[in-house]
Amino acid sequence: MKLIIKLVILIFNLTLSAQSDNFIGDYSRSLSEEGNHIIEYKLTLNQNGTFLFHSYTKMQGGTPPEVNKYGKGKWTAKDNLITFSANKNEDFDEKYTLNFNKSTARFITKNPRNKTDQIVKTRLAFIASGIFWMQRIDVFKV
Repeated sequence: MKLIIKLVILIFNLTLSAQSDNFIGDYSRSLSEEGNHIIEYKLTLNQNGTFLFHSYTKMQGGTPPEVNKYGKGKWTAKDNLITFSANKNEDFDEKYTLNFNKSTARFITKNPRNKTDQIVKTRLAFIASGIFWMQRIDVFKV
């Protein structure tokens, strides 16, 4: 009986870790207007539960013309929702200034039961964020 219980717990833990492995990786999004404006987002979700974010903006005629913004912190997953958090003492300094607290993204991928030829790009869709320009932004898995 003890062996069966241990086996069930082991299978349950393997299933949980396999699901979170789907989220791990690099995500990016590039928005540009031919020769005028460039906006790039890069997000990395690490296996240890941390993340790094970089936003690069180059606007022709903008002041300043180029802007780099960075953020880092921790992420957790429950079902297909990823919640981001940042600790003021550990995750903020002169370089890392973006506050991802109150940020949530939905992990979207093609359902394995969907046997059609429909192409669904794996992505994170931000549904809420304390950073106003991150709401409703999709970043695609690289």
